[in-house]
Amino acid sequence: MTAIDGAALLNEVEAFHRRFNVFPTEAAFVAVALWDAHAHLLDCFDSTPRIAFLSPEPGSGKTRALEIVETLVPQPMTAVNASAAALFRSVSAGNGKPTILFDEIDTVFGPKAGDNEELRGFLNAGHRRTGVTYRCIGDGGQQTVQAFPSYCAVAVAGLGSLPDTIMSRAVVIRMRRRARNEKVEPFRARVHEAEGHKLRDRLATWAEQARASVVGAWPEMPEGVTDRPADVWEPLLAIADAAGGHWPDRAREACVALVTASKVNDKGSLGVRLLTDLRDHVMVGIDRLPTVAILDRLNALDDAPWADLHGKPLDNRRLGRMLAEYMTADNEPIASRNIKTAGSVLKGYYAADLWDAWARYCPPPPESPLPPLPGTENVA
Repeated sequence: MTAIDGAALLNEVEAFHRRFNVFPTEAAFVAVALWDAHAHLLDCFDSTPRIAFLSPEPGSGKTRALEIVETLVPQPMTAVNASAAALFRSVSAGNGKPTILFDEIDTVFGPKAGDNEELRGFLNAGHRRTGVTYRCIGDGGQQTVQAFPSYCAVAVAGLGSLPDTIMSRAVVIRMRRRARNEKVEPFRARVHEAEGHKLRDRLATWAEQARASVVGAWPEMPEGVTDRPADVWEPLLAIADAAGGHWPDRAREACVALVTASKVNDKGSLGVRLLTDLRDHVMVGIDRLPTVAILDRLNALDDAPWADLHGKPLDNRRLGRMLAEYMTADNEPIASRNIKTAGSVLKGYYAADLWDAWARYCPPPPESPLPPLPGTENVA
């Protein structure tokens, strides 16, 4: 069998995407091409990154991106509104792992989607090769617990965002509507699917040739890429190293670009966002503040969620519940305390009670912190 040049093949995969997709950055084209290839070597890795095409508005090319991916990956399974049970049974069927393509994922995890913890659990468990989903099978008193393997490659597309547990396991491509000067070739399934399938078959052949160099590989990570982002990118960098050519360098450049972008877009959980806003915008340069003043300032912040949490502004009850999830340095839940003001005593929060949570959960503070808000002098 003639050896396939992996770098040249990945170039062709990237070029195929460029014919039909407009991705926001060069890094996105690199990541998607590597992800297509990694789906053919899934059993070589300890984990598989999800790839997520997300946008704020319809008509941004997300579905077309999935359509092109579908032509290039092994055993694609389109799963719009598929149930968790259908998915884990398909993955554990034993006739080869499907590559799950989940369009309109916002209908599953969006604000009007309801409870989808079972599906979320499946997607989380399937990130690792050891991931399984446990189910009871049988009738009545004859039921037994059976473990269904959940490990499989998953690509999703949708509006808005995704749960943090899925976003942290994903390479996120933030799609945009095409500008007037951005042109793509119309995708005609009857013509272009066959072209994609030829590339898919060559990817499968190359994967078998590259398997020995990919199994057990420990690709060198770019500086600063650790923990979960390293888990996400390790398979993609291993593919790039096996392909050779300019792909190892391009892959690491893409890794740094997309990991950095994800940190910029990631506000953390709502609780971490609250702690960070308190540190960076509300209690700058002061050691205590009444609850009523904290709420006024939080709800007035631009580009913050506090003025509209499911249709209502943040109030003192919810503020108290959210902060009570975190501990002081003395390992006590953060709680409001009395603050003496001119002529009265009000409930409020002390910076000393928040310092430990700030240090443990918040990103580094800005290099040039804002000056204290006027009128926030402490009154003992």
